[in-house]
Amino acid sequence: MIETQRSVQTRACNDIQTDNYDDEFLHQRERAQSELLEVLERVGSKIARGPAPPFNEAHVVKVLEIIGDYGIVGRINLSNKLELGIGTTRTILKHLKKEGLIVSSRHGFAFSERGKKLFRNLRARISEGIEVPNSPLTVGPLVIAVLVRDLAHKVGRGVEQRNTAIRAGASGATTLIFSRNKLTMPSKKKHILKGISDIQDIVVSKLNLKENDAIIVGSGENRTNAEIGAIMAALKLLKSENEK
Repeated sequence: MIETQRSVQTRACNDIQTDNYDDEFLHQRERAQSELLEVLERVGSKIARGPAPPFNEAHVVKVLEIIGDYGIVGRINLSNKLELGIGTTRTILKHLKKEGLIVSSRHGFAFSERGKKLFRNLRARISEGIEVPNSPLTVGPLVIAVLVRDLAHKVGRGVEQRNTAIRAGASGATTLIFSRNKLTMPSKKKHILKGISDIQDIVVSKLNLKENDAIIVGSGENRTNAEIGAIMAALKLLKSENEK
């Protein structure tokens, strides 16, 4: 009987410790995510000028992704990959440097320690864009899918993500959720996608989907428009987690 009581007490203590660890993990994730979004908004606001700003936070994300892929990259090479002018690229880099995210040398631009940390936080929640085949769900010739980790419960009907992508220059966007090892439509969670198995196979294999993940499938006349729209929609979904 004594041993049983001790076992119960031990199990209760372990449960409390687990709960405390989970709470601390969520707090740390929330703080890291808030810092990430604040930096993206600050840098994005420096380059988003005019009544219809052609540049946004998604372009800042692409700069971080390119630096993350190459380790160190020159301004001209970065400008070409972004399909942005040298002046705009210089402005983005200047503000990322002011934020302490990157450092420069005669070889090009690379992450600072803070930049590496922020990029890890970014990649923990949002994947890089991957090209997927056209399907009845897409409205443009080029289609890019972006994963948003553990936020399917925030999707709603997917209309907000679609509108955000269109405002960013995409032709459209469809939001899917991963539930019970299947991609489904958020508005009809019991409706398993049929006829577009190619999308599911590619997305599942390349993005390592987990329960409650969301996928933004952006469409555009070219890869840049589709990807920028999908990233902006992904960021919008990420911001919803911080909204009370």
